[in-house]
Amino acid sequence: MVSLRAVFLILLLSFISLGVRASIVPCGGTFEGFLASFRQEAMARGWSQATIDEFLVTAELDPDVIRRDRSQGIFKKSFMEFSKLVMTEHRIIKGKEFVEKHGAILEAVRERYGVPRGVLLSFLALETDYGVVQGDHNTLNAILTLSHDCRRPELFQSHLFAALELFAKNNFDPVNTTGAWAGEIGMIQMLPEDILLYGIDGDGDGKVNLQGSVADALMTAGNVLEKTGWRPNEPWLIEVVVPQNLDWLLAQPNRYKTLSEWKEMGVTPRDGHWPDLTYEAALLLPHGRLGPAFFAFPNYLVYLEWNKSFVYSTTSAFFATLLSGKPIYLDGNPPLPLSDDEVIRLQTILADRGHDVGKIDGIVGARTRAAVRQEQVNFGLPADAWPTKELLALLEQN
Repeated sequence: MVSLRAVFLILLLSFISLGVRASIVPCGGTFEGFLASFRQEAMARGWSQATIDEFLVTAELDPDVIRRDRSQGIFKKSFMEFSKLVMTEHRIIKGKEFVEKHGAILEAVRERYGVPRGVLLSFLALETDYGVVQGDHNTLNAILTLSHDCRRPELFQSHLFAALELFAKNNFDPVNTTGAWAGEIGMIQMLPEDILLYGIDGDGDGKVNLQGSVADALMTAGNVLEKTGWRPNEPWLIEVVVPQNLDWLLAQPNRYKTLSEWKEMGVTPRDGHWPDLTYEAALLLPHGRLGPAFFAFPNYLVYLEWNKSFVYSTTSAFFATLLSGKPIYLDGNPPLPLSDDEVIRLQTILADRGHDVGKIDGIVGARTRAAVRQEQVNFGLPADAWPTKELLALLEQN
């Protein structure tokens, strides 16, 4: 499986970038016309004709990129489905082997950026199986294809110009650099503009090589996390046990309370260990009140900066705890997820009732969850934002 984050990025425009994205070169039309417009803009920015020609020497559209871009099956998996698909025993074993081989670098990143090794291992595992599966699409052609396509040119054109800048710095090979079909490169799968912003030369050889240098990849990951708000020596996700008489409206990703307040309401860490009770945390219920439950701390928000998919970010955050020695979460006994067709019916009804659910696509995203929670309140159901067949039936009858 190549760069799961790349897949989520395409739908959610989620990957980190501090730059303002804007479509500068007109998208669509002939590819030759697009390249001509790109050349003109690049020259206006000060690049020489020779540099641009060399950069584009093997430029071509990649139809497989478009095919993959239109495929969205993985987005529809629930947290438990997705997490158990990717948190494999193989990845746990390989994580231990990675620590044995690269423990000194992991410790150096922790000392410099305050990022624990489990967090780094989780990103490496889910992105590229610890650097083993980095993708085989020509990176330049992938970015060119997505910049030419009119679905999201504003996301990719900034990376196209960043790739040109990296090329001019002798840090990008347009002919031989390969990676994910969405244009991401290296062990932690970063797009060119983000390499310019966050790339670290961890091994001191004068280049940022995210494909072949473990030190560069890990130091860059640590830098990304620090720059996006990682708090050293603080937790990110802790599994908890919740009482069934809780006010479920409190269980929302943006509703923070101190651990002392949660403790008074009867919420307890599964392992019985309380961090500093002054820490604030939100209560996450990815499968509603009958499924797994977690305290999400401010560091969890960094995961959402890395990727705004709730399912991916929660999986990555939990896998980091698993790779740090914690047990697999308790499944509980939540109702089964709705089928794709049922989610589409649910979204259609919610939209007809005035809710903003975004695109009706069969994906239970943040806006669909918010609408579900409101309708649960309306019908006097526990407002845990988990869509059920019971709620769907009530909506269809009313």
